[in-house]
Amino acid sequence: MAIRSQLLKGILEGCILATIEKEPVYGYELSVKLQEFELEVSEGSIYPILLRLQKEKLIRGQMEKSPSGPNRKYYYLTTEGQKSLEEFRQNWAWIKKPVDQILEKGRDDEHKTVD
Repeated sequence: MAIRSQLLKGILEGCILATIEKEPVYGYELSVKLQEFELEVSEGSIYPILLRLQKEKLIRGQMEKSPSGPNRKYYYLTTEGQKSLEEFRQNWAWIKKPVDQILEKGRDDEHKTVD
């Protein structure tokens, strides 16, 4: 489980930027949207990342009226955030293909494993 957690931390920022790119979201809503893709991420993990992304000027937060309840802070992607997301996409494509190939080759070689 620790390995999964470390992998998720490495890609979560890009997933958050990609989610915000589609439409502005508030923190809890972001958590729900990530869960729709089976990324179980607690709000406690998301808010520190949102804060850091704001400090890096990759997103901006804006308080807005909520259709129900108190005002909510919605997050928007900035121009710098769009550039960062594009860089993430390029890096992801660069690493995804060889990792997939290695994993598939490993699966093909399973019958050759000696205990």
